[in-house]
Parts: sequence; structure tokens; C-alpha cells
Amino acid sequence: MIKIIVSGFNGSMGQKAVKMIKSNDNFKLVGVFNPVIKDLSPSTYGLDDSVKVYNNLSLIDVSADIWVDFSIPTAVFENTKFAIEHDYRPVIGTSGLSEDQVAELKSLADNRKLGGIIASNFGISAVLMMKFAQVAAKYFDQTEIVETHHQDKLDSPSGTALNTARLIHEVQQKDQTENPNESDPLGTRGGDYHGIKIHAIRLPGFIADEEVIFGSTGENLIIKQSTTDRESFMKGVQLAINEVISRDELIIGLEKII
Repeated sequence: MIKIIVSGFNGSMGQKAVKMIKSNDNFKLVGVFNPVIKDLSPSTYGLDDSVKVYNNLSLIDVSADIWVDFSIPTAVFENTKFAIEHDYRPVIGTSGLSEDQVAELKSLADNRKLGGIIASNFGISAVLMMKFAQVAAKYFDQTEIVETHHQDKLDSPSGTALNTARLIHEVQQKDQTENPNESDPLGTRGGDYHGIKIHAIRLPGFIADEEVIFGSTGENLIIKQSTTDRESFMKGVQLAINEVISRDELIIGLEKII
């Protein structure tokens, strides 16, 4: 039985994680955490009395194997560091970590030989899109990324879009060239990651879409992924939990285990 704590348990993704854990015979929910809650009664949130509810990191003392995090960008670094320091294997779906923070967390977990994962996206289709984009990057010199999310997403670009750009850059091993005569006073050309333009759209009616557009002389290739229900992410979360329980390092990206 794998014992799990869920951070950000009463958010949209946290609720789905709790539901998935409760429906899995090999998983046991032992604790939940969110610093903004006041009521610490499990029944308030439809949880069994055996589940401990916390609103302060320093008070968490439950025995657990896995820390699942769907909190907020401003809290995810401290949450993950706390989990690692207390030997909870982190399964992190919250975006907003900087490259330096990821490197620090990986060093901390690897030194403790503690398995875990930080994933920009737990959607299987999104992860496959990133892998396909990395294959295509060998054959195209110019790429742009367009990502569309719901209006309440706090960070831009999305972790998925940024990770896609990183994977493409890893293959190309050079910055994409820009037109030196280009003028863009309104910033309509989007963000820039080593010359890869990233465009972020935030609108109601969407959950998470991304397309990677490759262009070359006389041809183009578009790889597109759409998420229509957040429930789809839980397949990836379940896969990650089962994988990291036997690992001794922090994995960066679900694509590393698919």
C-alpha cells in the first residue's frame, strides 16, 4: 500500500488527485495540505476521519511515501523542499519552478537517493507531443509554440510550453536565428527561449491546448495537443506514483518514463 499526502487538495487538480487515490486499491490517502484553509476536520472535505488535514507545513507529521503537489507557483518550491527533507517522494504537477530551483531540488533528492518527479504536464497526449516535437527538431531550424489555457492560470508561459522549448533546444544545440530587421513595438511576437517564440493565450472555455509549429522552405509541420477534461491528467499521476516509488533520483519530466 502506497501512502500519499496531497498538497493543494481542494483545488481543481487536487480534488481529482484525491478522487484517483481513493479509487485505487494500492493507494491510501493519509494526509492533505493547504495553508489557506481554516477548518481541519476531514469530514468538511468529504474525507475519512483517518485522513489528517493540515494548514501548516511545520505541523505535518504523518507517515507517508508520496507527496503529490497541485498547489500554486509561489508555494511549490518550499513544499517540494519540505517533502524531500522529510523523505516524502515528491510528485510535482505545480508549475512555476525556475531552472535554478529545479536543479537545487534535484540535487537535494538525489543526494538522499529519494525518487520523485517534477512534471510540467501529466497528460499523456501532452507528453507524447513533447517527445514528437523533440524528434522533429532535428529536421527543422525554425519553431514557434502557441499554448492556450484557462483564464485563471497564474503563470505564463505554461510549464509545458517552456519544457517543450527546452527539449527542442537540447536537440538543436543552438539558438534559433531572428530577423534583425523585425519590428515589434507591441510585443506581439511572444516570449523568447533561445530564439524559440512562445505565445501564451488565456481565455475562458479552454483547459490546456498546445501546438508546436515547425517551418522550413516549402513545408511546415504542426503538432497539436488538446486537453478537454482534467481527469486525463490522473493517468499520468498514477503512472508517476507507481514509477517513483522504486526510483532513487528526482526525474524531470514525465517524458523520461514514457
